[in-house]
Amino acid sequence: MSSKAARDSSEATASIILILATIAALICANTALAVLYTELLDVRVEFRVGGFALAKPLLLWINDGLMAAFFFLVGLEIKNELMEGSLTTHDRAMLPLVAAIGGMAVPAAIYVFIAWDDPAAIRGWAIPAATDIAFAIGILGLLGRRVPPTLKAFLLALAVLDDLGAIIIIALFYMDNLSLLSLGLAGFFVFVLALMNWLGVMRASAYVFVGIALWFCVLQSGVHATLAGVVTALFVPLRQANGREGPLHSFEKDLKLPVYYGIMPLFAFANAGVPLTGLTAGAFTATITAGVALGLSLGKPIGVLGASAAYVATAGGLPAGTNWLHMLGAGCLAGIGFTMSLFIGTLAFSDIATLNEVRLGVLGGSVVSAVAGILILVLAARPRKTAR
Repeated sequence: MSSKAARDSSEATASIILILATIAALICANTALAVLYTELLDVRVEFRVGGFALAKPLLLWINDGLMAAFFFLVGLEIKNELMEGSLTTHDRAMLPLVAAIGGMAVPAAIYVFIAWDDPAAIRGWAIPAATDIAFAIGILGLLGRRVPPTLKAFLLALAVLDDLGAIIIIALFYMDNLSLLSLGLAGFFVFVLALMNWLGVMRASAYVFVGIALWFCVLQSGVHATLAGVVTALFVPLRQANGREGPLHSFEKDLKLPVYYGIMPLFAFANAGVPLTGLTAGAFTATITAGVALGLSLGKPIGVLGASAAYVATAGGLPAGTNWLHMLGAGCLAGIGFTMSLFIGTLAFSDIATLNEVRLGVLGGSVVSAVAGILILVLAARPRKTAR
């Protein structure tokens, strides 16, 4: 099996595991296991050193702790794509950049339009703006040769830029009760990371140690702790002075397996358990549920396709070997918000009833987006009949 085929198979497998974790969460939340499922996530886990203790429910250790590793991997991928990947040149970066902006703005606008008269619900405006890289790319892996390689590169670049936008949104709009002391200490560790990078420190363990210290300070600061993962990743060297691979590449290789096969499914299991008992059609018309679902399933393809069309009409062309049906399919797959959307939902809201609306909207919108994307890309792969 070629390295590309193996990578596609790995990405597809990761998507399947995420689906299974989601199904398991739904089963637990809607059977006699519901009490056990809730109690498990509420178990307090304590980390103690001498007189110092850090105690949180298991759910928050997953969302604040383990997800920092996920965001660390996202940061590594963003840096790699910007310096050596599909975002290195202006021409290669502009189409996915424009498409990502459209793909974030339109879903957010749809959500705000639906939730305009509900001040509490407005806080969730960023939920449908996110794209789940693993799911979107994994589905392209399932489709295999039906999809042009250039479309996969486009969607990967779009998803990376989309995640970068989501990270900026989290940093700017989802902060609470800032602690200047903790922020100051976090700034000190960022300086240490910058100094290590400038001095050419190549020992991976040094970045892990400082990154953990930064994570703790950010956790106490009021800024979401997972951002420490992104910041740490941006200072990890890509190359050594002699041109050989730096620790960034080894981090990427070592983290993909535990993140895609462990942390993300665990996050899905902990956060996708929405009770479906007594669910009626009216549940899908609730403000938050409708805003998220329509933002993902309609806003994403409209935003991606519309922004891409505007760019192509004025400045460039489509990726080689693709057509507008391919672009529509990619826009639909970008509507699979899942992990990132659920994560932003946990930042925007805290009460169970509202989070269940978020989960229902994310699951509904992501499923519709996935099915539509697959059908459109399969249709685009069919050979066209030539006129006689």
